[in-house]
Amino acid sequence: MIPKGKAGNKLKITVLAGGISHERDISLKSGRRVADALTDFGAEVVIREPDNELLSNIKKDKPDVIFPCLHGASGEDGALRDVLTLSGVPFVGATASGSRLAWDKSIAKVLVSRDGIQTPASITLPKDTFRELDAEGVLKAVTSSIALPVVVKPARSGSAQGVSIVKTQNELNRAMIDAYVYCDVAIIEKYIEGTELAISVIDLGAGPIALPPVEIEPRDGKYGYHERYIAGEANFYVPARVKPQVNEEAAKIAIRAHEILGLRHISRIDMIVDKKGVCWFLEANVAPGLTETSLVPQAIAASGNTLGEVYYSLAEAAKRNL
Repeated sequence: MIPKGKAGNKLKITVLAGGISHERDISLKSGRRVADALTDFGAEVVIREPDNELLSNIKKDKPDVIFPCLHGASGEDGALRDVLTLSGVPFVGATASGSRLAWDKSIAKVLVSRDGIQTPASITLPKDTFRELDAEGVLKAVTSSIALPVVVKPARSGSAQGVSIVKTQNELNRAMIDAYVYCDVAIIEKYIEGTELAISVIDLGAGPIALPPVEIEPRDGKYGYHERYIAGEANFYVPARVKPQVNEEAAKIAIRAHEILGLRHISRIDMIVDKKGVCWFLEANVAPGLTETSLVPQAIAASGNTLGEVYYSLAEAAKRNL
């Protein structure tokens, strides 16, 4: 169980939602859900956009805590969190440095692999390098080293935007173009067939704990943008239908990745469990979706807590500078 917040404290909380990233609509939904849960639990909540009036609004609102629900670059690349630090108001979630490490999937993979965590073989290709060299020759060299199928994805993006599963050489060039729409750096990663898990990690100051794992079973075999946010496009199982020892190992990996990347308060670690029961780290999310179809709320419910309890406890932890 997660320690319960004390609603009697009546915290004033500013929820940040919206922004200008490709994930603006999802951010607005997350922010509304968080604000509703916090209000139901007794907090005094206002929702604000991260716009040119943000700092003046913070001064005017005088919140005890800021709860960012910003997805995509505007909320996860660390820049906004630097600004929030300058405001002097504590905020929920990763610091600027932790955000930068996790936001770039290629960097996160290197850091966790150095600690012995398995992550699929990959190559990172900046757009300029891909364009200036013999693109066709580069892709042939890649697939001779990393056998098809592969996953192509932007190095810095969320909600599975620009992600493709590539099964043939002819599909690879199109997948690269799709990835570059969202980021000027793309990752080509070995596709691991198996069970997709999302492990939510909560840390209220006494050390990170892993919530029950969520197993994702997309109807068409790919957990993409639509499957994430349209009800009925994927089946979810909480806790995941994996052996107890796999569940335990996945939790350990999620907690360790959270620590390695210097994350704080809340994160979601995504991984694949292959047919042999080996857990493969895919990526870390510093601002995971908190919509009605998102994974973290499902894990919270399965842990025996309410959303209001957990979100309020996170705000209290932030206020205590934990």
